[in-house]
Amino acid sequence: MNGLVVEPKHRPVLDPDFVPAELWNRAYEEWAEIDPRRTPVVVGVTRPDGTIFRHEIRVLPHEGGYIPLNLRYVERIIKLLLWMKGGSGIIIAGHPELAKAVSGLYMPGGARSFDCDTVGRRIFLEPMTVTSCNLDVVTEQKITAIPLGGHLDGCRIGFDLGGSDRKCAAVVDGEVVHSEEVEWNPYFESDPRYHFDGIMDSLARAAAHLPRVDAIGGSAAGVYVNSEPRVGSLFRGISEEDFDREIRLIFKKIRGEMKDVPFEVVNDGEVTALAASLEFDTSNILGIAMGTSLAAGYCDGGGRITGQLNELAFVPVDYRDDAPEDEWSGDVGCGVQYFSQQAVARLAPAAGLEHPDHIPFAERLVDIQSLMERGDERARRIYETIGVYLGYSIAWYARWYEIGNLLTLGRVTSGAGGEIIIEYASQVVREEFPELADDLRMTTPDEKFKRHGQAIAAASLPSL
Repeated sequence: MNGLVVEPKHRPVLDPDFVPAELWNRAYEEWAEIDPRRTPVVVGVTRPDGTIFRHEIRVLPHEGGYIPLNLRYVERIIKLLLWMKGGSGIIIAGHPELAKAVSGLYMPGGARSFDCDTVGRRIFLEPMTVTSCNLDVVTEQKITAIPLGGHLDGCRIGFDLGGSDRKCAAVVDGEVVHSEEVEWNPYFESDPRYHFDGIMDSLARAAAHLPRVDAIGGSAAGVYVNSEPRVGSLFRGISEEDFDREIRLIFKKIRGEMKDVPFEVVNDGEVTALAASLEFDTSNILGIAMGTSLAAGYCDGGGRITGQLNELAFVPVDYRDDAPEDEWSGDVGCGVQYFSQQAVARLAPAAGLEHPDHIPFAERLVDIQSLMERGDERARRIYETIGVYLGYSIAWYARWYEIGNLLTLGRVTSGAGGEIIIEYASQVVREEFPELADDLRMTTPDEKFKRHGQAIAAASLPSL
């Protein structure tokens, strides 16, 4: 690893070469701390609305074998900031050479062209830029997002749009008076009208159980900015032209149909974290859902969600050079390959469990869960491995979030396997990061929470 040695106390049984991001960064920073030639640098990301997320670091002398180490250190932090915080502008202050190297990566045709195009053009609607400047030019952190959630007064509708069903509930002063699930299949529908009609149908069903509708809140997979879908798997069948013309404005049109009541739509991971905050009357919650992909959400110390992206599927957690590759972004070592159905399928052959290539990941997970329930040691090793991944990644996430509660959910965490994941993650945190262990609580929601918690939290998004 470019001369930087990392020795975890726990190695994943099926993936012993895993290099935890937190340990790699600690090793680099300890090295830089003792080198008198270290250089202060500020890295950050900016948004068109003036939001600035900044982070101060120190790098080794930019010479010889230190050059690839410096680039790895800085580029991985920038990648994290882009997907965790969100922004279309990259700032590197105090180091023109690193700024030039990063600029070559985050440009069309560069190694990070996926991130450049998706976070820049598709999410923030402008080309991504990399700016080099002096340290004294960078302004202080500035966050302009308005916190959402926690409003339970009045007659509200909450909805959640999934890949196989639409959940919708009528809520009066925080109490669910009606809820239902309606099957649909939006993934490969090419007509935007299918999505519009389906959502309107669910809202009408819920509205029929209320004397009036004061506000509407919703959640769905994907990235939402000001209730506009910017990237979302629900709309993968829509052409880019129809997405820009119809889907980006779909919730504004729906709000108009619903008499322009207060209306907010955000990422489903955010609403899950908010739901946990309301359910357990606590805050500083990071919610992680291990399902088809990795979804996440964060509820801050005030019990509200903010405008961070929290797209942890694309945040690096493994720093080895030959880490598993994400087939969508082309990058390696990112969360989706460690905390999802893809992770289970990737680890299965190493555990001695083979599935034909045509078997979907979801069906492979069901098979492995069945084996786990029967006490199969091969299946158990998969969950032990994911648990070790999670323990080290919790410490990495804790650098960037104030975490008092970690909420784990999603199909990968269901059943006995989920208990193994939590057991091994807790052991890693206790033994490797004792400073975190006393203040961190890990929670898995029950079925009541899953049925009603999300709907109540979604309904609470808008303020009257």
